[in-house]
Amino acid sequence: MKRIFLLLALMCLTGLNTFAQKKAKEPLTEAELLKAQQAYLDSVETAIKYQTGTITLSNNLAKLKIPAGFKYINPEQSNQVLTELWGNPPSEGIYGIILPEKMKITDENAYAFVVEWDEMGYVKDDDADEINYDDLLKDMKEDMESENEERKKEGYPAIQIVGWASKPFYDKNRKILHWAKELKFEGGSENTLNYNIRILGRKGVLVLNAVAGMAEFPLVNKDINKVLDIVEFTDGNKYADFNPSADKIAAVGIGGLVAGKVLAKLGILGVLAKFFAPLLKFGKLLIVAVGAGLSAIWRFFTGKKEEEGEVLKEINPEEPTEPTV
Repeated sequence: MKRIFLLLALMCLTGLNTFAQKKAKEPLTEAELLKAQQAYLDSVETAIKYQTGTITLSNNLAKLKIPAGFKYINPEQSNQVLTELWGNPPSEGIYGIILPEKMKITDENAYAFVVEWDEMGYVKDDDADEINYDDLLKDMKEDMESENEERKKEGYPAIQIVGWASKPFYDKNRKILHWAKELKFEGGSENTLNYNIRILGRKGVLVLNAVAGMAEFPLVNKDINKVLDIVEFTDGNKYADFNPSADKIAAVGIGGLVAGKVLAKLGILGVLAKFFAPLLKFGKLLIVAVGAGLSAIWRFFTGKKEEEGEVLKEINPEEPTEPTV
């Protein structure tokens, strides 16, 4: 199971050779696991390639103007954060993650905007003034019940939609829709916030989802205005460039956008807690035995190469002024 692999992987990064020199069946102490956990998180943070400035999205679809006080993570590492650290199913169309500059992506209280592109077609907004969002919420809760059956089959926790943290609002002039949902994940100690932003374009919708704990809602809410205008569609891709004789019409309107998917941020510490107590009983020899295989998982996540007998080296890539992702 993916999550237990993560827990074992972090322990193999912090001195398995030292553990091996001790009595083989001596149980791991809580202090050793905590030390291993922190070393793992520090190593992941070191591997992240943060960028600032203007980011040009692939196919010259749009530009992201990262506002002052924020930073950006590229698509490849964003996918790894979402799946390996936060426990989401794999997803296509991830264009990056934006988070406050002073936060680390591995911080338990960190929040981030996940950027995606959904080429669903031109979304008509003529239904925006007619939607009863309370009725829509009831429908969304019912739909989630059936979705949970599939999530459980794939090994992911069930989700309960608690309610609106912020009711949907559509700015017809700017073609920007935003709202927030409060979610409860099965086994989670804290409710999750999904703050959703949709910027309508000619051929689809650029999606920004802020994923955080509900405790971070005041902070996310305060920063929303800073990110509403970060997307600039290029000429030919703007909502106003729609060609009714050639372009595809989306199957959903504004209400359908609100009823879309959710993201989780269980957090690596929450993932670890589930398996923490049982692993205290495991012998150190077991951890050493799986170390070699888990090193491959670690290299996949960080992109680092580990030379024999050497410590994993820090990545310090040169970053272009205006990278394309």
